Amino acid sequence: MATDGLTWGDVFTALTDRSHLVVGEGLSAMVDECVAPLGLHADVLLVDLGQRVLTSVRPDPPPPVAVDGTLAGRAFQHGEFVTGLADSGRRVLWIPMLDGTERAGIVRLELDPDVVDDLEFRRRCWTLSGLMGHIAIGKLPYSDRIRRIRAPRPLSVAAELLWHLVPPRTFATDAVVVTALLEPYDQVAGDAYDYVVDTETAYVAVFDGVGHDLAAGSATALAVSALRNARRRGVEDLAELATDADTQMRAAGVRPRFVTAVLARLDLHTGELRYVVAGHPPPLLLRHGHLVDAFGASPWPPLGLGAAPARSDVAVEWLEPGDRVVFYSDGITEARDADGAFFGERRLADLSERAELDEVSAPETLRRLAAAVLEHQGGELQDDATLLMLDWSTAGHERMLPSLAREVTAADPPTARPEQVSAAAAEGFRSPTV
Repeated sequence: MATDGLTWGDVFTALTDRSHLVVGEGLSAMVDECVAPLGLHADVLLVDLGQRVLTSVRPDPPPPVAVDGTLAGRAFQHGEFVTGLADSGRRVLWIPMLDGTERAGIVRLELDPDVVDDLEFRRRCWTLSGLMGHIAIGKLPYSDRIRRIRAPRPLSVAAELLWHLVPPRTFATDAVVVTALLEPYDQVAGDAYDYVVDTETAYVAVFDGVGHDLAAGSATALAVSALRNARRRGVEDLAELATDADTQMRAAGVRPRFVTAVLARLDLHTGELRYVVAGHPPPLLLRHGHLVDAFGASPWPPLGLGAAPARSDVAVEWLEPGDRVVFYSDGITEARDADGAFFGERRLADLSERAELDEVSAPETLRRLAAAVLEHQGGELQDDATLLMLDWSTAGHERMLPSLAREVTAADPPTARPEQVSAAAAEGFRSPTV
């Protein structure tokens, strides 16, 4: 497509060139100006850390858009193009915006009447959205404006520390998907997760520092940093990693503080999953959408107690292609409802099974699980809660990317309009259960 000699290639070049100097709150204006000659009107909306609302990156944004119950939210949840009508009567495309495979938000495009919405057009829109996802997240370290969009409720100091520490929530290749979350995102104190994916292996870990204060976050940060340091020095054996972290924590004088953890390393070719459970709830294994018995090895003591076993053996589970492993902290299973009933492992497994049978993507599965835990506890968690999902699958990444051809022929009803929530409502917005 070209208009007055302008091509999509010119648009992508202009965006790339201008992105070097743009500030965070100028992202929407930048993309809008670049696509305007093509008969398009654009806005960039970022999702918050709790994945509850989408907010425009403009100096004076309109009210946030809820993730649940809106067209924009549908595009975010399902990773698909969604169509609607703007108040102006123009057609609207809501396009999922990813940074790699991390769900960063949505690009909203209004189309002039003469714009042809065909497969080639949507391919270009998908490239546009991907470019903006990389640019938007790349501006995150330099923009308090974007950080306030990402955290509508102010973060505690401990939460600030941990969100700077953890990697992006989702990473995927054509062999594996890793996705995680922390709740409550604004008050998390001692929970964390970590992962790295290389050609041969995927390493994942979850942590839960004892306590609910900055000291808990500091102990967890030390454990994560010690393990990363050892890994980057070439240490691969999980027992040696755990022992090294234990030694570093005791040397720093964090006792009697300690951190429970699960460390795991998956061989992406064979399915061998080696793991260490250090005083932490063991993970769950889902196979063909059903829970199977696994991870029964005896636990090690938590990190930081100086009581790591002298043995060097590490437990092993053998995964089958398509298996899904769910790691969690006790803030998930021990969440209580008004009658004092625990959320429990069985409920966590049941909801995980349901989401897998519904073929929901891994990050959307976690978002819905977290919503169910919040609903169970009346909207406010009393303890930190961490979820991490590891999918050993050659198809898991496909659920995270739009099926452009199908959406062209099966778009949403054109009369649908996005629902918005007020800024005040967004402050306390909670997602419904799965």
